[in-house]
Amino acid sequence: MSMTLLLLSAISLSADRPNFVVMMTDDQRADKFSHTGDPLLKTPNLDKLRAAGCSFSKMYVTNALCAPSRATLLTGLYSHAHGVIDNKDRKIDPQLPLVSDLLREAGYEAAFCGKSHVNGALRDRKWDYYFGYKGQGNYLKPVVAEGVDGKDLPRQGYMDDVVTDKAINWLSRRNSEKPFVLFLFFKAPHRSWQRAPRHMHLYDGMTVSKPKLWDDPGQGKPKSFLEADNRIGVFKDAMELDPMVKDYNATITAVDENVGRVLATLDELKLSGSTHVMFTSDNGFFLGEWQRFDKRFMHEVSSRVPLLWRGPGIAANSKSDKIALNVDIAPTLLDLAGVKPTAKMHGRSFAPLLRGETLANWRKDWFYDYYEFPGPHSVKANRGVADERFKFIHYYTDPVEYELYDLQNDPHETKNLADSPQYADERKRLETRLGELKDELGVGKN
Repeated sequence: MSMTLLLLSAISLSADRPNFVVMMTDDQRADKFSHTGDPLLKTPNLDKLRAAGCSFSKMYVTNALCAPSRATLLTGLYSHAHGVIDNKDRKIDPQLPLVSDLLREAGYEAAFCGKSHVNGALRDRKWDYYFGYKGQGNYLKPVVAEGVDGKDLPRQGYMDDVVTDKAINWLSRRNSEKPFVLFLFFKAPHRSWQRAPRHMHLYDGMTVSKPKLWDDPGQGKPKSFLEADNRIGVFKDAMELDPMVKDYNATITAVDENVGRVLATLDELKLSGSTHVMFTSDNGFFLGEWQRFDKRFMHEVSSRVPLLWRGPGIAANSKSDKIALNVDIAPTLLDLAGVKPTAKMHGRSFAPLLRGETLANWRKDWFYDYYEFPGPHSVKANRGVADERFKFIHYYTDPVEYELYDLQNDPHETKNLADSPQYADERKRLETRLGELKDELGVGKN
């Protein structure tokens, strides 16, 4: 075969492969959308994305902390394996390929725009386009580098607007027959919450209702939970529930607008039919439950995140109630691209679930692993396992403590059953399963 025919054949094959837009927010819990019934927040573009594809009701992160979760999405590995176990400026193990690396090797163009929150800001990796920043970045005075060798320079505008501008510009100016993967990682709604100027008066005259668990005393919860330093009213940027929630919501409003701009661009470029678009968050967030804020714990509001996904072969308004994890995202992207995941990946492709297929051997439980102690908010290191009904949490630093919840009868996790004789068999079963999962995943002994 001539070189010309080989080239044409390669272009034809690549043209048949889907594109990907992978969007992630920071600290957006699973219920913060208008389509989930939030009384204040309006998210018309994210609602549109949900209606056009599949949404997951049981999507979890395996470590509810920014840097570890982002590294997990990119590698398909748990924290202990990719090396970013906490937010202490750690780098992803340079020997490990990112999903972007594997897709580039398979003929994709790869772009990264936004917040990585890992050491080096992913500038040690190869990208066809890069526009990213180190650390948390600034909402109102963004400093961002264009190109992995570019300088960190001040930019005019609101951080997530600026980042989205560059992502859209790259999409619009591409001149390639290759398929692409675009990672668009937003800063919002991470604290301290600073609104875009256009949203300064959003929610004026409106009142935030206290959550159902605001006045719950947490009776029966261990000291490891009750003595964590994450109480509303103690920190400067989380002094009162009402302004905190309004500012949090306002930053998500800007995200929704930028998601709408990306979706419109795909429509204009006639790419919507060939592009998978996914939206998730790196962890959830307490918004007044037990008068708390922040994340880090395995509790539902902290570890459960949104997952919205539309694309070729995915039915509109479809839903999945199967347990999915952020560790599954990399192998799912590779599966949809026809690329084999590495043998080291802990996750598993949920592409069949996106298509509405039944998987008899899909996971029935999942493993959680949080490391950052001592650290901000004094949340003790903990591990846990949850299945489709029960959740068991083990705080393994002194004092050793436990939580056990029946999620079927107590979805808000108000009654700790760890010391209940009635649930002794369930606790024993879950303790055993926790040990099995630690061994399967190669987690160090504690």
